Amino acid sequence: MATPQPPERRAERRRRATITDVAEAAGVAASTVSRAFTRPGRVNQHTRDHVLAVAEELGYTPNPAARALESGRTNTLALLVPDITNPYFAGVIKGAERAAAAAGLTLVLGDTQENPAAEEQLIRRLGPAVDGFVLSASRLPDDELRRAAELNPIALVNRATPGVACVVADYDNGTRQIVDHLASHGHRSFVFLGGPAESWSGARRWAGLRAAAEVHGMTTARFGPYLPTLAGGPAAADAVLAAGASAVVAHNDMLAIGVMLRLAERGVDVPGEVSVVGFDNIVGSDFCSPALTTLAERTEDAGARAVEALVQQAHARASAPAARVLPTQLVVRRSSGPAPGSRP
Repeated sequence: MATPQPPERRAERRRRATITDVAEAAGVAASTVSRAFTRPGRVNQHTRDHVLAVAEELGYTPNPAARALESGRTNTLALLVPDITNPYFAGVIKGAERAAAAAGLTLVLGDTQENPAAEEQLIRRLGPAVDGFVLSASRLPDDELRRAAELNPIALVNRATPGVACVVADYDNGTRQIVDHLASHGHRSFVFLGGPAESWSGARRWAGLRAAAEVHGMTTARFGPYLPTLAGGPAAADAVLAAGASAVVAHNDMLAIGVMLRLAERGVDVPGEVSVVGFDNIVGSDFCSPALTTLAERTEDAGARAVEALVQQAHARASAPAARVLPTQLVVRRSSGPAPGSRP
């Protein structure tokens, strides 16, 4: 025998109030209710206050789809990231969500799986349903990004494309900090472990590291590309050991931590035999053993600034796409130290 449902489960779901319900209860036309919400300047203040009070009592909120048809705007933004499991993007998401909420906007999230084709498909599919895109670490070529920006407002995070609003980290200064740190510990060379070939930030990091190494008279080499994940660590670490490198700078913290796990498996002391440095300062970079030396970026600020750039575009307050450069700071921890043989 079936167990009787409790009374609260048998009760019918309460019907959502409609604009017609509000109009009947307020004694006005449905069009007046609509204007009270969407065009308040066209409704008498006393009437508007009365309509809003009735709507609140009935629990009525305007239908977003209907408002979009009337205004041509959905009040929705899309944030696309290459890998939703990478902790780096948590900061971008948090900052973008905070700024979107402050602007009265809804933020939807998409994972492009490090795949330019998947990213392009998501932009095409979501384009008609959103008012703009925040693309974090986009893998699309510049020309495709500019074409997409002709159809929807776009703001880039951790990527720069001429003619498109962007928020980027100061990699020129940041990479100098890394190389200065390694040089101060007596390292005369280091290996850079590259990430995805399409990564704009990866190219900027490598260019900055090479320039800074030249200033110090250091030699450097780029290995890879490797997966920017823990899984990319074993192959990268083995290549570092085969090269006999005393220091390694990884594309991101996830790869750096994967490298340290592999070095530990092989009995290699970090930093006694190999110093390891990452990028991003993700949550967990200070929990691993040893704690990771890494370049910190202002990811929450980046996400928030990108949303603000979209809002400015929507209200035509920006005459040209803005480019914001946010500071970076090297966080020195235990994974980096003196080069072998350089200790007093």
